[in-house]
Amino acid sequence: MFDREKWGEVFQSIGKNKLRAVLTGFAVFWGIFMLIILLGAGAGLRNGFSYNFRNTATNSIRIWGNETSKPWKGFQPNRQIVLEEADIEALRNAIPGIQHISGQYSVWRGQSKLQYGKNSGSFGIRGIEPQYQYLQHQRILKGRFINEVDQVQDRKVIVIAQDVVDELFKEEEPLHKWINVNGIPFEVVGLYAFETGGMERGQRSPVFIPLSAAQKVFNAKGTVDDITFSFADASIAGAKQAEQRAIHTLARRHDFDPTDERALWVNNNVENVGTIGKVFGGITAFLWFVGIGSLIAGIVGVSNIMLIVVKERTKEIGIRKALGATPANVVGQVLLESVFVTGMAGWMGLVLGIFLMEGIASVVPGSEFFRDPTIQLNVALWALFALIIAGALAGYIPARRAAAIRPIEALRYE
Repeated sequence: MFDREKWGEVFQSIGKNKLRAVLTGFAVFWGIFMLIILLGAGAGLRNGFSYNFRNTATNSIRIWGNETSKPWKGFQPNRQIVLEEADIEALRNAIPGIQHISGQYSVWRGQSKLQYGKNSGSFGIRGIEPQYQYLQHQRILKGRFINEVDQVQDRKVIVIAQDVVDELFKEEEPLHKWINVNGIPFEVVGLYAFETGGMERGQRSPVFIPLSAAQKVFNAKGTVDDITFSFADASIAGAKQAEQRAIHTLARRHDFDPTDERALWVNNNVENVGTIGKVFGGITAFLWFVGIGSLIAGIVGVSNIMLIVVKERTKEIGIRKALGATPANVVGQVLLESVFVTGMAGWMGLVLGIFLMEGIASVVPGSEFFRDPTIQLNVALWALFALIIAGALAGYIPARRAAAIRPIEALRYE
């Protein structure tokens, strides 16, 4: 219940020593403010790096061919390893637990010309297999994705994104229309989007055609640029084992030393995510340590100030006890003042820190290194709860000292 008399005494005590109250509160304000800022910055870094995996299955491995660096069975180093479509089936048979697998062939290794009527634009063309959809977190908005029949029959079909529609079709319905890909007609069978956001600003979404059609029409001769597969065992140990099986399988098929780290480029998302998780786990722990250390320093300052306050009010406390105030009344009064100062200062630091992080998040454009530096609501609520506990702890020792004052000794105090 709200006790007007008790709160009046709290405000009267603070009013008598405004500067001391401000300095006391500032220590707590700065501690919680820095805690929120540090946690928000840590979240921004973590979100930035996590953003790099937004359109890729985190339980996947991607492999490219590269140049060898070691001689092997009569072959000289600096030999180019070119992956083939047959490698896809070899990996499927060699690695247990594969969920999805697809090769990829980039037409002309860059931007290709797409044309519909008088409208045209340059986009990346990727020849892929049907399971590629599940490796890149894509969803179909209209129509369908590349299917097995397209792949087997070398169909000239294409799946596009919204930016292709905007540039080529304007307001026209794109499904079942024919567009020219580097002068060759392909039928639009689907419109897709990434499940977790699209490309970075200024980048264009790729379009997809069947891998078999890309190889046949654009003279790839059964080769692929890279192979991506996902698997059921998403542990780091399981991913490392799958990676080694893939390397040894390809080493046997292409005759290179399986210990040659330059022969293949391997991007193990499971290992990458695990490593980043450990790094940011350590960073988060360090930020909590620094932030809580700042907060504790503020709380200690409040406790010391409250000890001084109790000493200065010794005679006043003695008079109150002589007039019938119980130790519980004295303890409650000191604790109330301590909790009020720490609570108000901490709440201001908490609110200002959250608003600052929200402001930064709305103004600073997200990047692959820093994005959305905000903290979760439950963290803010826990911080507020910690403030209340901290305020009580800061005032506990001074309150106990005040309760132990004898009225006779207090009245003699000058």
